[in-house]
Amino acid sequence: MNCETQPEIDELWEKLKSGGGEEMQCGWVKDRFGVCWQIVPAVLNKLLHGGNAQKSASVMKAMMKMVKLDIQKLQQAYDDAV
Repeated sequence: MNCETQPEIDELWEKLKSGGGEEMQCGWVKDRFGVCWQIVPAVLNKLLHGGNAQKSASVMKAMMKMVKLDIQKLQQAYDDAV
């Protein structure tokens, strides 16, 4: 599921994990029925495929350390890469 803002990600994340859901790596969450969802910021595609391999690698490295994805941290990883 693509979300435009961090509050949208946070709200959807909490709703899906409520009632027995489970957090997983890289923006994945399993709902109480066992269905897995990946909640990603809409900007992620641009950050990963923006034409700069080093910046994309930096974003991927940051994402691999996350459970719920954080737009600000992903953007920072992109901006800080050389």
